[in-house]
Amino acid sequence: QVQLVESGGGLVQAGGSLRLSCTASGLTFSIYDMGWTRQAPGKEREFVASISWSGGSTYYADSVKGRFTISRDNAKNTVYLQMNSLKPEDTAVYFCASRQRGRPDYDYWGRGTQVTVSS
Repeated sequence: QVQLVESGGGLVQAGGSLRLSCTASGLTFSIYDMGWTRQAPGKEREFVASISWSGGSTYYADSVKGRFTISRDNAKNTVYLQMNSLKPEDTAVYFCASRQRGRPDYDYWGRGTQVTVSS
């Protein structure tokens, strides 16, 4: 059974930092691309960042470029999202997801972790 479990969310003041983690089990982590998305209240889920199975390629939404960094540790089956210079508009539930290498769609999702940025 595949599980993705996010952690690291919380309440932080604007300008602060948080690091989210997502640990996977039940899959061969090293052959999966990983991504982070987020959903704010009343808004659609949006892409935040992704990283290829090897860690060699990363992609970011324009809204987080230069502030967020995605990384992974295949030995720990974990993907990270370092979030710096947080803004109130970053407040959302953050979800991680996995996508098998070469496939177009994400197939497994975590339950999410809440990030709240106060002004």
